[in-house]
Amino acid sequence: MSPESTSLHKQSETTAYNVEAEVKRRYGAGAQQVEAALCCPTEYDDTFLKLIPKEIVEKDYGCGDPSAHVREGETVLDLGSGTGKICYILAQKVGPEGSVIGVDFGDEMLGVARKYKGEMGEKLGYRNVDFHKGRIQDLALDLDRVQGWLATNPVSTVDGVAALETECDRLRTREPMISDNSVDVVVSNCVLNLVRPSDKTQLFNEIFRVLKRGGRAVISDVVCDEMPTGKILNDPDLWSGCIAGAFREDEFLEMFEAAGFYGVEILTRQAEPWQVIDGVEFRSLTVQAFKGKQGPCLERNQAVVYTGPWKTVTDDDNHTYHRGQRMAVCDKTYKILTRPTGPYAASTIGIEPRVEIPLETAGLFACAGSAVRDPRVTKGQDYHETIQTDGPVCDETGCC
Repeated sequence: MSPESTSLHKQSETTAYNVEAEVKRRYGAGAQQVEAALCCPTEYDDTFLKLIPKEIVEKDYGCGDPSAHVREGETVLDLGSGTGKICYILAQKVGPEGSVIGVDFGDEMLGVARKYKGEMGEKLGYRNVDFHKGRIQDLALDLDRVQGWLATNPVSTVDGVAALETECDRLRTREPMISDNSVDVVVSNCVLNLVRPSDKTQLFNEIFRVLKRGGRAVISDVVCDEMPTGKILNDPDLWSGCIAGAFREDEFLEMFEAAGFYGVEILTRQAEPWQVIDGVEFRSLTVQAFKGKQGPCLERNQAVVYTGPWKTVTDDDNHTYHRGQRMAVCDKTYKILTRPTGPYAASTIGIEPRVEIPLETAGLFACAGSAVRDPRVTKGQDYHETIQTDGPVCDETGCC
């Protein structure tokens, strides 16, 4: 069964109240007064926290630190940015050449985050952070713009509702809050579990949409080891408290794969559960996933060698790699496997052909199976050179 047909389906069937309203209420209160138990404790690098106002740090809630996996110069989108703690950490990490976008649905949380934009800009010496009001499962619709339209076009009739829907569609198309293929990294800290079950597939599709090719998602969230019980699912406080909406651990990774991501990897997993309710364990998990395996498969006579330690491994396109063997791959897969900042480079050796085949003349590669690449394909059938050395062959350390 797909993830949609198992636990997400059960969650939506058993929820007899407005999940979004409960989440907004709980986090609105958390922006007014600190609620230490709202999410599981997480440690952050004090180097980045010392510049951030105390109110932001105290009233921000999460279960992990996805900012630890972001690099200088990147454009980063933070889903459910809350009071802005992760955004202001990211602002320091990406530097003046990078940029940070925070999206949150709660007015109270956004109010705290926006209040300190000027102060943080002065401290950093540059301004690279912006905050938007929106639903993270609908990243094209800027709700501040919707609110502005409603101020001059109040809705009180069915025709008014239709006009509002038309304007929302126009905004998504003409003035999207987050454009297609515009972000290097999407991060989130304990927020995906707060989205209504019926919207979770759309949420993952939106994360995929806004990422650039080669971009990645780094998501920290609460997961469970088995399906929550009916008692858990029917408790509003457990929904707003990051429990009832938790993904089952294996299905969380499957959701990334179903949206089109590759290289899905668990970066950190909380050893001891944060909470155990009705025998179900809930813990923090941080997952990384990449965008960019879509597109044509072109033959350029490249090969890769999987270095181990497993005897064989299979990638997200069902290609099998045998340890130590030269495996034939298309140009797209070659780039995915050898990209220095990608998930596979540490265990893959790339072998380019002796004579490069230009992209414009490359034919189609039969990507359906897995085959060993004959060395003569990469070297060329007419390659008969003899190369000898006068002395011993040594590595960079001088050891033979």
